[in-house]
Amino acid sequence: MNTSRIRFALSALVLAASLSAHAQVKIGVVSSATGPTALVGIPQKNTVPLLPTKIGDLTVEYIALDDASDPTASVTAVKKLISEQNVDAIIGPSGSPNAMGVIQFVAEAGVPLLAPVGTAAVVTPMDDKKKWVFKTTQNDDIIARALVEHMVASGVKTIGFIGVGDPYGENWHKVFSALAAKNGIEIVANERFQRQDNSVTGQSLKLIGAKPNAILVAAAGGPAVLPQTTLRDQGYTGRIYQTHGAALPDFLKLGGKKVEGTVLAASLMLVLPEIADSNPSKKVATDYIAAYEKLHGSKPATFGANVYDAGLLLQQAIPAAAKTAKPGTKEFRAALRDSLERTQELVGTQGVYNMTKDDHSGFDDRGRVLIAVKDGGWTLAK
Repeated sequence: MNTSRIRFALSALVLAASLSAHAQVKIGVVSSATGPTALVGIPQKNTVPLLPTKIGDLTVEYIALDDASDPTASVTAVKKLISEQNVDAIIGPSGSPNAMGVIQFVAEAGVPLLAPVGTAAVVTPMDDKKKWVFKTTQNDDIIARALVEHMVASGVKTIGFIGVGDPYGENWHKVFSALAAKNGIEIVANERFQRQDNSVTGQSLKLIGAKPNAILVAAAGGPAVLPQTTLRDQGYTGRIYQTHGAALPDFLKLGGKKVEGTVLAASLMLVLPEIADSNPSKKVATDYIAAYEKLHGSKPATFGANVYDAGLLLQQAIPAAAKTAKPGTKEFRAALRDSLERTQELVGTQGVYNMTKDDHSGFDDRGRVLIAVKDGGWTLAK
């Protein structure tokens, strides 16, 4: 081989090694940065710049789209990310109905979806489609158990339920009603409303008329505030419970004194100063909040942490998948799905993940604490 051919061969090898070392993983992100679910979607969109852009020898590119809280737009965005960008995984969408609507399409394409949504319906019951979905929030039953335990200890025997009329509210009613029945709590009123509604006067009057010991509101983001403020305006003085969907600063800002005394179960992020340093998630959550605050000048809602944890899950799973296949291939996406399913004891901002083929959320009771609203802020419930 002459000198010029040797130089050419060496150059080709160097180029090939360089391309391999800088192979790119593409991750799509779909959030509701506008529309009725914006209080959830904005911190999720704002968290994208904090996700890892280098994992091992791989660079990671994030392609972020806004679905304007519209489930139809979520489907369009997901299809675009799959067909035009050839993404290796997708984080999102923000809303429960939005996430439910895209499962079919990610499953058909064989693209893992990390869903930062409240409803457990995206991963349960497990089937051939939902096996492509991994959930980065606590399942409803973990949160519901904490609420029911508090209700029992507080002597609650009857309760009114009002939830959004979509997968989030419906799954919450399913899970909560079963737990309530087992613990001798009767649901004496059962109402629904839509996320975009501006009034729930009729539903609130029915709830008050049933004279429950307490009321549970099952909604996420801004819509969680409306039923509670309406109930207070109409003179209801009983205890009001909320789900982890209300765990955001704007719940306190929008609700003001009318949300004082609320009890909910949610992420330890809301009460970090009261959490023991020995809790494995405290440092992860503290670092995330500090980075978010430095970048955006405000503290994030826990919904942003759901996207941050998706980044942590991918950071652990991608290197193993890359040993099997190259990013951008169906083989890599399948290996990534398998790697995510093998996640064990991964410490996130809100708890510890242990995934199995039957459990694609992976949280246990370390993923929530019982919280109350006191003096306009969050505190551990007594």
